[in-house]
Amino acid sequence: MNAPLAAVPADAGALPVEDRLFAALAEGLRGRGHAVCPDALPDTLQESLLTHLRQMPDSQFHRAGIGRQQDFTLAGSVRRDAICWINGESPAGQAWLNWSAALQTRLNRELLLGLFSFESHFAHYGPGDFYRRHVDAFAGEANRRLSLVAYLNRDWQPGEGGELVLYTAEGELRVSPRLGTLVVFLSEEFPHEVLPAARDRYSIAGWFRVNTSSAQRIDPPR
Repeated sequence: MNAPLAAVPADAGALPVEDRLFAALAEGLRGRGHAVCPDALPDTLQESLLTHLRQMPDSQFHRAGIGRQQDFTLAGSVRRDAICWINGESPAGQAWLNWSAALQTRLNRELLLGLFSFESHFAHYGPGDFYRRHVDAFAGEANRRLSLVAYLNRDWQPGEGGELVLYTAEGELRVSPRLGTLVVFLSEEFPHEVLPAARDRYSIAGWFRVNTSSAQRIDPPR
C-alpha cells in the first residue's frame, strides 16, 4: 500500500509550520510507531542540501557496509549504496543537524523517548542499487531508537522505483523517494528495504540514539 500522510493533530492548526510538522511526526510515532510526511522538509533547508549535494565530489562518498567497528564488512548482496557522513562542516550539513536537534527536543518532550544523540549520512543509490530487508537496530543490542529518512529527488516519477518498503503489522508500506518527503519509525520495530531505482536516488538516513554508556564502555557517536 502507498504511504499515508501523517495526520496533523486537531489542536495543531494555529501552530507554526515546523511545529505542525513535528506534531504530526510525534502523533504518528505515538499511534503507529511510524510516520510519513510528503513535502515536509523546510524549503530553505531542502534547497541548501540540494545545492550542497550538487557541489560534492564523488570522492566524498564511499561504499556502505553492514556492522560496526570490528564487525564492519562490505556486503554487495545486501546493500549497494554509497554514503557520506554529515558532520556539520558545511553550512548545509550544520543546518540539517540543527533542524534534527530541534526535532529531537520536541520528540523527547512529547514522547519521553530519551533520545541522546543523532548521526546521519547522505546516501546515493545508483541505477539498480538496493538495500535488502533489514532492521536498523536489534532489541537489546544497539542504541538506535528512532530512524529518520529525508528524500532529495526532484521530479521523481511513478515507475522509477527506489521506494522504501516498510514492513508493518498491517502489511507493506511503500514510500516514493520524492523531494521533501520525511519518514520516521522506531528502529527496532520495523524491517524495511530500499528497492532498485531506474535513476540516481539521493536521501539522508539518520538515527536518534539513546545513551548506553557504562563503567566498562563509553558509547561512541557511531
